[in-house]
Amino acid sequence: MTGIGRVGRARSSPTELDSRSAAFTDVVAWIVATDLATLGRYNFAIGSAHWAAVSAVALLLAAGQMAAGVFVLLYRGRYQVGSFDEMRALAVSTTTVAVLGGAVVAIVQPSGVPRTVPFLAWPLALVGMAGVRAVKRQLVQAKNRPDRNAERIVVLGAGWVGAGLVQQMLRTPGAPYLPVALLDDDPAKRNLQIHGVRVRGRFADLERVARELDAKKVVVAVSDADSKLLRQVSDAADAAGLGCLVTPPLKDVLHSPEIQLSALRGVDVEDVIGRRPVQIDVQAIARYVTGKRVLVTGAGGSIGAELCRQLHKFGPAELLMLDRDESALHAVELSLYGRALLESPGLLLVDIRDRAALAQVFLEHEPQVVFHAAALKHLTLLERYPYEALRSNVYGTLNVLEEAAANGVEHFVNVSTDKAANPESALGHSKRLAERLTAWFALQYPDSHFISVRFGNVLGSRGSVLHAFASQITAGGPITVTHPEVTRFFMTIPEACQLVVQAGGVGRGGEALVLDMGEPVKIVDIATRMAAMSGKDVDIVFTGLRPGEKMHEELLGAGEVGERPFHPLISHVRVPPLEPYAIDEQPWARAALRRRPDEPVDLTARR
Repeated sequence: MTGIGRVGRARSSPTELDSRSAAFTDVVAWIVATDLATLGRYNFAIGSAHWAAVSAVALLLAAGQMAAGVFVLLYRGRYQVGSFDEMRALAVSTTTVAVLGGAVVAIVQPSGVPRTVPFLAWPLALVGMAGVRAVKRQLVQAKNRPDRNAERIVVLGAGWVGAGLVQQMLRTPGAPYLPVALLDDDPAKRNLQIHGVRVRGRFADLERVARELDAKKVVVAVSDADSKLLRQVSDAADAAGLGCLVTPPLKDVLHSPEIQLSALRGVDVEDVIGRRPVQIDVQAIARYVTGKRVLVTGAGGSIGAELCRQLHKFGPAELLMLDRDESALHAVELSLYGRALLESPGLLLVDIRDRAALAQVFLEHEPQVVFHAAALKHLTLLERYPYEALRSNVYGTLNVLEEAAANGVEHFVNVSTDKAANPESALGHSKRLAERLTAWFALQYPDSHFISVRFGNVLGSRGSVLHAFASQITAGGPITVTHPEVTRFFMTIPEACQLVVQAGGVGRGGEALVLDMGEPVKIVDIATRMAAMSGKDVDIVFTGLRPGEKMHEELLGAGEVGERPFHPLISHVRVPPLEPYAIDEQPWARAALRRRPDEPVDLTARR
């Protein structure tokens, strides 16, 4: 990632034409304009005018400008010099002065002063005032432009994000970047100029434009650019020998009145395979979360912790965080509150496989909304220990479901995985059974909303492929990939959790809500990109698919048909219910039970 130091704001902002200078400018403008208007009225015959009376009218108009200017706040530093707002204030004040001054002249009828003089002087005065301010603005902007050591940069996107970025670069003294061109695919923006920087072509013209203008970097200034666009631009930048930067997501930009140059950063692998715009219905979420007691199981995991952070923003009456890992609870509390004394009654050190302890939690805290994220998730290890998958992912889920139903929970969201669609692994089978159990409880308790949410691999989660590849690259390689053609769906943790929380508000009982993961990505492409970003010469070794692994994951199972009635990124599918007593009758569950470690270990034999 390209590091960028903090860039300070301009010390001399173009907001400051001080009050005295502005007032003096406007007084002089009215005096000169009145004199010129009088001369023009008399065809520049100087001796025809009564100059004492003309001077009195000029002073009257200047005094009127002072009064009107004070009224519209022209002389209190409220406007950027040369801005549209200031031009509007000037137009209002000068028009008022011309009308009132013209009325006074018409009534008094001073000798040697035509009644039309105030109206003829009005446009001249306005042009003079605006001209001085425009020159002042240009001088300040020229002073604040980046110096000659700034890197020449091409900005992709001529919308409001690109315009704001160009403005910020040009008005920041010592800015590290100098924008030399804009690129945009919108034909309506062809040859558009923004603060003197012209649109010189389309995105496809990047290499040509950069070469002609000797640009060294390109910045993607498109609001919420998706992973496909970032991948295309990143590849084009690499081919052209350019560095590539991205702007912050739109939701972060909106929190600030301007784009901070320090927020520009290099492209991460998460950007090119997982970043996608997510629009959430805040009101739908608030209706079922705000003011409620919300329980998150597996709160210390990657998904659970992010769920806690996002749910916390919606103001639940109480946020209950349950996990069997005390260190994970410590970490999530620290991320939420900036302290981690582990004294909060909302921190629950409980194993979901312990039915009695779980019952005590529901009895004491009476949660109204439950997000069930606790699970074992490592596919290869669960192939060796399928009984553990059955105990945690199936019976543990059943424990949570039964307690939720017994205590009248209003919403229950079971966090599932794409491996539950046409399952082939212990992980997939266990999560599919959990989905079916959730659907059964939805039938039995129609007043509660029991749903499942299914999605694929999450970038950055503990044990994810990115962490594994990063460790292998740090160690000098090789990077191990199972197969050159294997693909997976990817989404970042925040994006996945946003849609999980959204799904809880739109899901109908018994459904599995399937998150749109975009296009599947080849694992070898991720490995290749990460190796290239590292700058190291690292080999890639193919190890072959492991037991239970698919070549390509699926989001929908056989016979499932998804519909999207409420959200463009969430499909709804019906899940066949499974009664709890029938768990052991399922073929995979029977097989897992046969591998149960029933025989006690005789420790004395080792002594």
